[in-house]
Amino acid sequence: MTNINDFNFKSKKVLIRVDFNVPLNEKLEVTDHTRISAAKPTIDKVLADGGSVILMSHLGRPKGKEDKYSLKNIADKVSDIIGVDIIFSEECVGDIATKKASELKNGEVLLLENLRFHKQEKEGDRDFAKQLASLSDFYINDAFGTAHRAHASTCIIAEFFPKDKCFGKLLAMEIENIDKVLKDSQSPITAILGGAKVSSKITVIDNILDKIDNLILGGGMAFTFIKALGGNIGNSLCEDDKLDLALDILEKAKQNNVNIFLPVDVLAADNFSNDANTKELDIDKIPDGWQGLDVGTKSIAIFDKVVNESKTILWNGPLGVFEMSTFSKGTIELGKSIVSATSKGTFSLVGGGDSVAAVKQFGFASGVSYVSTGGGAMLEMLEGKELPGISAMNKAYVSDNNHTI
Repeated sequence: MTNINDFNFKSKKVLIRVDFNVPLNEKLEVTDHTRISAAKPTIDKVLADGGSVILMSHLGRPKGKEDKYSLKNIADKVSDIIGVDIIFSEECVGDIATKKASELKNGEVLLLENLRFHKQEKEGDRDFAKQLASLSDFYINDAFGTAHRAHASTCIIAEFFPKDKCFGKLLAMEIENIDKVLKDSQSPITAILGGAKVSSKITVIDNILDKIDNLILGGGMAFTFIKALGGNIGNSLCEDDKLDLALDILEKAKQNNVNIFLPVDVLAADNFSNDANTKELDIDKIPDGWQGLDVGTKSIAIFDKVVNESKTILWNGPLGVFEMSTFSKGTIELGKSIVSATSKGTFSLVGGGDSVAAVKQFGFASGVSYVSTGGGAMLEMLEGKELPGISAMNKAYVSDNNHTI
């Protein structure tokens, strides 16, 4: 893996693919700048060497050019975080972008307009990638959140930089930390998978069962397993077409000597509401008209013991509907357990949109080893898939005669 510290960027124009797909409020103000802050170390390295930076990213899912998805809306926030005045280009390719890139001086930062204003970005169009490449001397991919997409700016563009390319600090760190779970972990290794559906996590489970010692299953997906085992789950969420699959997973775990931990009790509600009537019940004895929306007290204690005896922890998915305060306790207590284990030397990796939202909401981010910035990309790595944005950077390409680097 090419290391950014192996290069000196003095007097070079460096094109960096970042993931600035950040949330905006109704006033088009950035409400969470985590992804911008995560890109700062890579940008700082180029500027400290005496180079200039050209930033490119997507924002949202625009249909053509839509003002609410313009990167001009985040330029001030980027400037505040990076500590450098941002020059904005109203286009990412074409005459305007070319002129602004050519005029860029050492120490300056240029932000290109939303890549997805052009359909060629998602199509992985080679000519579009070539136009982007022509703006710079060097290419850095630092966008882990889009590394699982074979888009022009994350994958195709790499071929125009046979040698003058590398991973950014964020992307390198993401790969390194996920590898700590998949390839270089200390036992006991515990994976905690939550969320609504077994179907969304089946390939992850398949890929990690021969690498882990313990598997904690929570969230809505747990009820599919409980029903498959003959339990009564009332009106709880369940994938009835995945009951046989759930039993297959349990059998495969047994064959791999993996300890499976399902909730033994739940906080059940008589409707899906924060103000619903609630009571703790055994998870396999939920009556009709009631649904489990969080794990119960006994389950919290069991999971706490498993987590605190672990040396490596992967957490992807909450244990309950934590967005509602009434049903947030299980997820909060799990977060506390992971922070406790981490403080004693355990390596803990948290990833996936809801898990990341939970650790931020409840203040656990600084207490775990690493919080991944890419939900889909992380899941695909855990599934054992090769990410296009990563494999493209590791390939050796023949220089394109029509592109001068």
